[in-house]
This record gives sequence, structure tokens and C-alpha cells, in this order.
Amino acid sequence: MQFHWLNKQNNKNLIVFFAGWSFDYKPFEFLQCNDYDVLFVYDYNEVSNLPDFSEYEHRFLIAWSMGVYVAYGMRDAFIKFDRKIAVNGTPYPVDDEFGIPQKPFILTLKHARIGLEGKFYQNIFNKEEEFERYMHNSVERDIEDRVSELQVLYKRIQNSLKEYEIFFDKAYISSYDKIIPTKNQIHFWQTYNTEFKLLESGHFPYYNFVNWKDLL
Repeated sequence: MQFHWLNKQNNKNLIVFFAGWSFDYKPFEFLQCNDYDVLFVYDYNEVSNLPDFSEYEHRFLIAWSMGVYVAYGMRDAFIKFDRKIAVNGTPYPVDDEFGIPQKPFILTLKHARIGLEGKFYQNIFNKEEEFERYMHNSVERDIEDRVSELQVLYKRIQNSLKEYEIFFDKAYISSYDKIIPTKNQIHFWQTYNTEFKLLESGHFPYYNFVNWKDLL
């Protein structure tokens, strides 16, 4: 697990963002931080202890894609957070009803390198112009590191308990998500009576926002 401060100016407000599989902070640098300190968390090959956030008056968690599962697994660290938001993900990331169905996930896992070198990132977006924008500020992580991350995550997922404790306050769900089926995400959050909002976007919805505060 790696940490990168997108902004650290000793503000009173904090946003902790858990990225999805294979990502780093580079594609997110365009989002304005304003009066929020923003900690970007990524690379789940290992799990690390989070920094001390007690200095902040207001604390918010935003977790995206596979980061929803990882953040939920560390939920005790976020007990005193004001609001916890999930974006295009659920605590059951590999699940025929609530996440990515088992068969397509296994195929992704088996051909992870080919996917990362091919159409995976294109499928993250709903529009070609969004993918082109991403390519101007794309992920810089080593490809072997990203492949091993998915392998590690799947082993953890297989050992996870199947009993969700109410944790997230709100979810964003993209209507054109090609990674985690929209209907499965809706099914999960409806099952647990969690507020959700539909976005007219693909799995990566962030080009619809100007700053991090918009997500709150």
C-alpha cells in the first residue's frame, strides 16, 4: 500500500481516497483540492497502517472500485470519519450478484498483463475522448506490480467473510460501467438500504468533477 499526498497544507478538512486496482495518483492530479488535504491510497500488494488523522476536524473517505473492498476491510480506522462514500464498487468485488461475476473476473486475472497492455483502460471509460484525455496523464506503475496486485487481492477476497456491516453512507454508480455491472452495484446498495446516485459515465467518472469536494 502506497500513500501520496495530493495536497497537504494543514487544512482542517481531510479526504482519504482509496483507488481502484492498477491505478496510481497520476490520472487524478487534475482534480482541485481547494481547502482539503487529500491523501491518495493505492497499490494493495501489501496492507499498511494508515497515518494518524486525529489533527483534522472533518474527515471524509472516498473509495473507488476495488478500493471499496480494501477500505471496508480497514473500516475500524474510519470510525470517526464524517462521511464514507463508495464509487463504482462494493465490499464484494468478485460476486455474481454484488460485484464482478466470477467467470469474467477469472479471465481478467488469467490475462491481466494482456488486458493492461490492451483494452482494459479503454473499458474504464465510456467515451473515446475520455480515454484520450487519460492517455495524456496515465498510470505510471510497473505492469508486473499491477498484475501481482490483482493476484494478491483475489487471494484476500477468497478469504473474506460474507457478512456486510453497514459502513458506507452513500454510493455513486455509473450507468455505463463496463468493469463492475451497474445492476450488481444497484442490487448491493439497495439490499443494504444505502443511498446511491447514478452517474452518466463509465467506470472512471472523475472527469465529470472539477474538485474533490464535488464528490462529497
